[in-house]
Amino acid sequence: MTDAPTTTTTSTTGADWGAWQESWDRQQEWYMPDREERFRIMLDMVEELVGTAPRVLDLACGTGSITARLLARFPAAVSTGVDLDPALLAIAEGTFAGDDRVAFVSADLKDPQWTARLPYDAYDAVLTATALHWLHSEPLAALYGQVAELVRDGGVFMNADHMIDDSTPRINAAERARRHRGMDQAKAAGALDWTEWWQLAAQDPVLAGPTARRFEIYGEHADGDMPSAAWHARVLREKGFGEARAVWCSPSDTLLLALK
Repeated sequence: MTDAPTTTTTSTTGADWGAWQESWDRQQEWYMPDREERFRIMLDMVEELVGTAPRVLDLACGTGSITARLLARFPAAVSTGVDLDPALLAIAEGTFAGDDRVAFVSADLKDPQWTARLPYDAYDAVLTATALHWLHSEPLAALYGQVAELVRDGGVFMNADHMIDDSTPRINAAERARRHRGMDQAKAAGALDWTEWWQLAAQDPVLAGPTARRFEIYGEHADGDMPSAAWHARVLREKGFGEARAVWCSPSDTLLLALK
């Protein structure tokens, strides 16, 4: 079993945020072994379309995984992370404390007024990964309309997530079976799954309170939709983007890019 991140309880650090970030990454990679590849392609497209000093909205940012990779590659970038999860935001805020390139906002993306909490009216890029499948199709379409208003002309939106094509059930079943065999092998080697990771967070003296609050908000897991990449591209064009298509995919996931 993978060890829990080492924590401290000093007034200045509160917890070993780097260890929690590492633990979160490893837990997410149990589900997505190619997670870093999607981030690399995402940042490749950011560089090509909006340059190396972008203003970025890290949408449903979690612990700030995208922001961390953005700033490591583009030190002149600035990032606003927005999320509602108090535990993941605590890790994000602890990780980037003192970095004036980064700001975090607590907001519910289903609230029609959530954009009013942001520090900027427009962004060069809005980026998100493995998060919006928590939303059903109707609120997701509404969110895409808000995102289109936030992205400047010539800017980009990218969403890397589970996008399921229901017209290929046999292919889907084969992909799922292969993916789960790999997950079973990684679990036998000590990888933490989602439930185990949150159990560790609930035991941490700093994260216990925020973790309890996040389960009050979300429960165990949301039951959103996972429409196809074609659905995402069509809705994004309907909401105001000029172009939208996949720029990377794995057997299970898609990175979809929309250009304003």
